[in-house]
Amino acid sequence: MSVRSWRTAFLTLRDESLTSPPTISLLRHIIFSHSDALIASLPHLSPQEVSSDIVFLIQAIRIVSASQEKDDELVDIFRHLSHLIYTVTLHVSFDTSLSSWDVVIGSYEKLVDVILKNFVTKNGILGNPHVVQIIEQCIKTLRSFSALYQRTTWLAENPILLNFLLNIVACFQPELINASHSSVDWRSKSENGNRASIVDSVWEVQTKVFTMISEIYLRVGNILPVNRWLSAVVVFRKIMDVLAAKGFLVEDNTLAKFYTSLLQCLHLILTDPKGSLTDHVAGLVAALKMFFNYGFIHKPQIILPVSSQKKQDDTNKSKKHPTNSGPYKPPHLRKSKSNQNHEVSSPDLMSSDSDYSDSDGSPSEAFNIYSSKARVAAIVCMQDLCRADLKSITSQWTMVLPTSDVLQLRKCDTNLMTCLLFDPYIKARLACASTLAAMLDAPVSVFLQMAEYREPTKRESYMSLSSSLGQILVQLHTGILYLIKREQHSRLVASLFKVLVLLISSTPYSRLPDELLSTTIRSLHATVREGYLFKRDHNSGLLAVAINCLTVALSVSPSSKVNDLFLSELSTGLSEYQGRSGVIFTLFGYSDPEINPVISFEALQALRAVAHNYPNIMVICWDQVSLVVSRFLSPVVSKDSTWSSKSNAGHSASAIEEKVTAAAVKVLDECLRAITGFKGMEDLSDDKLLDSPFTSDCVKIKTVSSAPLYGSGSQAVTIEELQMPSAGSTQWCVSIDSYMPLILLHSSYLVRTAAVTCFAGITSSVFLSLPKEKQDFVLYKSINVALNDEVPSVRSAACRAIGVIACFPHISQSAEIVGKFIYAAEFNTRSPLVAVRIAAAWAIANICDSVRHSLSGYTSTRCSVDAKWSSELIPLLIDCAMRLTKDGDKIKANAVRALGNLSRIAHLTSQSQFRSCDGQVNIASLSLVTSGCNEHVPPITGEIVQQEFAVNSIMLGRMVHAFLSCANTGNVKVQWNVCHALSNLFLNETIKLRDMDWAPSVYNILLSLLCNSSNFKIKIQAAAALAVPASVLDYRSSFTDVVRSVEEMLENLNTQQISTPSSFRYRIALQKQLTSTMLHLLGLASATDHQHVHEILVKKSSFLEEWLRELCLSLGDTSGSNEDEHFSTEIQKKEVILKAIKSLVEIFEAMNYHSVAQRFEDLGSTL
Repeated sequence: MSVRSWRTAFLTLRDESLTSPPTISLLRHIIFSHSDALIASLPHLSPQEVSSDIVFLIQAIRIVSASQEKDDELVDIFRHLSHLIYTVTLHVSFDTSLSSWDVVIGSYEKLVDVILKNFVTKNGILGNPHVVQIIEQCIKTLRSFSALYQRTTWLAENPILLNFLLNIVACFQPELINASHSSVDWRSKSENGNRASIVDSVWEVQTKVFTMISEIYLRVGNILPVNRWLSAVVVFRKIMDVLAAKGFLVEDNTLAKFYTSLLQCLHLILTDPKGSLTDHVAGLVAALKMFFNYGFIHKPQIILPVSSQKKQDDTNKSKKHPTNSGPYKPPHLRKSKSNQNHEVSSPDLMSSDSDYSDSDGSPSEAFNIYSSKARVAAIVCMQDLCRADLKSITSQWTMVLPTSDVLQLRKCDTNLMTCLLFDPYIKARLACASTLAAMLDAPVSVFLQMAEYREPTKRESYMSLSSSLGQILVQLHTGILYLIKREQHSRLVASLFKVLVLLISSTPYSRLPDELLSTTIRSLHATVREGYLFKRDHNSGLLAVAINCLTVALSVSPSSKVNDLFLSELSTGLSEYQGRSGVIFTLFGYSDPEINPVISFEALQALRAVAHNYPNIMVICWDQVSLVVSRFLSPVVSKDSTWSSKSNAGHSASAIEEKVTAAAVKVLDECLRAITGFKGMEDLSDDKLLDSPFTSDCVKIKTVSSAPLYGSGSQAVTIEELQMPSAGSTQWCVSIDSYMPLILLHSSYLVRTAAVTCFAGITSSVFLSLPKEKQDFVLYKSINVALNDEVPSVRSAACRAIGVIACFPHISQSAEIVGKFIYAAEFNTRSPLVAVRIAAAWAIANICDSVRHSLSGYTSTRCSVDAKWSSELIPLLIDCAMRLTKDGDKIKANAVRALGNLSRIAHLTSQSQFRSCDGQVNIASLSLVTSGCNEHVPPITGEIVQQEFAVNSIMLGRMVHAFLSCANTGNVKVQWNVCHALSNLFLNETIKLRDMDWAPSVYNILLSLLCNSSNFKIKIQAAAALAVPASVLDYRSSFTDVVRSVEEMLENLNTQQISTPSSFRYRIALQKQLTSTMLHLLGLASATDHQHVHEILVKKSSFLEEWLRELCLSLGDTSGSNEDEHFSTEIQKKEVILKAIKSLVEIFEAMNYHSVAQRFEDLGSTL
């Protein structure tokens, strides 16, 4: 019977609809007056039939909504419809198609639109309770449909549903705007006594909408189109703007749920940004900040710092300040007061949300839970903004971070540090820590370099951004260090250390208070020593993290305050460091094989940082460093151990123990470098390329990164210093006698790599002061490891050592040693691993540089002695370098550097053999001689040597072709080296550029790099190379192009757009180099009969006159002593300028521009 009633009702409705559109009275008579009977028949009907009939009913209602029926009747029919459909969805699992879903969504959109336009009173949605009920039931119905389609994996319905829900959210915005009274006023009952329930329903409906939007983003957020994402951002931005404009948040359970669902939905939208958020960041941050103290506006439940806590009666405290600071308790046990003083940050509080039931406990307890979730959601949204648009967030730092009194609780001006320090909810504090870490991410370190600290004064009404940043950084240090000392929750402490590491790495301590870095180190040391000293076994992870944080602090630019701190600690020596306080004592105490290896590893890393940044104290620490290394080596070294990497698997020591032993060897390495004053690779530069009085002050010595010598500048090593007893010789002798033989036989490749790296840190003065047998040990161990070790990383370290030692002046004079170095490095250039080839190519380039200086320094008597080894080894170097120019950019750069050094000393004995009409360069006779040798090198006897020499000493044209190819295909470093190599080529006096067919191509590539490269360092080197040829003939037909290009670069330099900020610091150097090059070209211009050159100079005479006048005015006083270096430089500048002016006068006179020539002549007379 019940089935018949359903079918009769819907068949009748269909029949009536065929003749005329359905009316309200028809629907009420046929359907809604029999709702109970229809619902009772549902269990007996198939889902397909019910789905079809319901979709038809929805379509009928859509038609009715367009009719001109009375408003009250239409609202009533909508209410019955939404109730019936919602009830049906609770009993029947719908079986519909996607087209049916479109009908449902379309009809509901129309229904909601009609309701909101026609039936919402001037009081908003609250003026008609039926409207709220209808919309709520529509939302519930759609959620049921959505859950069904989720199971059937229909993705197309999600964007449609999202658009509908966003429209609903937009419709409720007026209600949010009208919410300008307290929750008490909202709940003032109307005449009908049901206003409170209506208000709650409004927020509950919106909460459900936000929940559905969140579900959509969880399902398909990553594939939603960009326009849907932008629509959602705009809608939620408007909501947040309304909240921010009101300036306060309502504190009650319903609104807390609403805020939480709103923020959680916003989090999902921000997690996967599909466009720019720059225009929305400021508004979102202003609104999110309001939630940082949500729940504490009227109820002071924020915890206080330990130093500010007062003893209060537990009973009164529990009555006045109920909190959620204890673990969950069932309601029947909540009268107990045993947990009222439970520490809010204890590990037990990290319970899941399921521990708290919405229905458990008093309303105040429930609100504490809801409000804490809202705070967490707001903080997480801040974190999302940081990750989505960190650059825009930096402009909001002053809004969300403190500039003063970080340890003082200010409920009316909360920030992230307030939440981190005082929020009783551990999840909120964890979220704060994660957000701070996101704010301090790597790109921010550049932004923070502008920070500076000035003592704030009451008179100041404005604080600059740099000063504000300085205040913020100081307050962040204060707050985080304070909390680390007192926090007990392990996860939060670990997060705090992560934040502190990022903070230390980003802080420009040189621009902040002098004591900030030393205070940070003292505080971390106190945490390491006092906070975890007696809990090492239980908190070994945290102790390791704490020491790692200390390492980061010790690794920043050295501070005089920290240096004084260490000197004060070590004033009594280190002989008995056990049990003594102090950073160095503590680190040595933890650097012990008996301690947890993770902890000892971090302690060794910290000691290494101390040795690197504060080398002046390492002489005092040498005995203890030596003791630490011996302790780590003695239990693990076996006489039968081999270098084979295959044997590492069978070693008794674990991987972490091998890592710790390698760290101990690295401490030894850094200590030796500190004691010997190692500042980098020996500088062999006698470069004459930049030997101009205009560029001499811009030349920078390029050295290998190494430990700085505290308190002194970098100075070149002189011959006299090499002959003096060197600091560190004793320590190196001890290391070679006691440690190096054992370390080099260690089965761990990590340890062997660290040992060989020590050789790369020895200085030439120390090496020369060592006994002969110890020098041989260093040399032959480096060569032996480079050739025989089976582990690539060890061979790479050996190549690095070879590259450093090869630059020692006395080493490069030994043909035997250099030959073995070349063979070892060349062997490793054939390695399949890029890292090994990079180190080997670097060594080859250094060897070539050393060979060039060595051969250039020979006398004619020594030339004949070592000519044979030169003829045998140089071809090998040329062949190797040419092969490496076809490798990757890092290898190619060193290959070009090597060829550049070799091209400078190549002696061209028969130039005609290099020239060819068909473009192919014939094999020429190249021999390498010294600048002081007056006779050619005697030919090498032996068939093999002669054959290899003929193949590998190659044609000059092939070397030039390699330079041009690398300039076209290489990166900026390769291009810089090409310019430098071509400069070396031009300096070879045996090569007559005027006779070389490839000369125009070389000048073209240099001009291209000068004019088109965005890298100023390349421009500088290209301009320097163009200034090397000594005569106009050497420029061949390119002289006109060179003059024109250099003049245009010089004239337009100040208006040229700089693409990268790093180029600013090279602008002055480029200007000086262009000045030097232009003066050189002008000095040669009068010797050419190129009409185009003269025309260019005449056309640019006005600029040249003004430019030369400025140069003349820039000259300093030339009346000083002839022995004054500055006086000598000024005299040289004057001579170069006068030569250029004289050349211009001759050109203008020859072209009959007598008045112009007279102006330049008058200009020259001023000098």
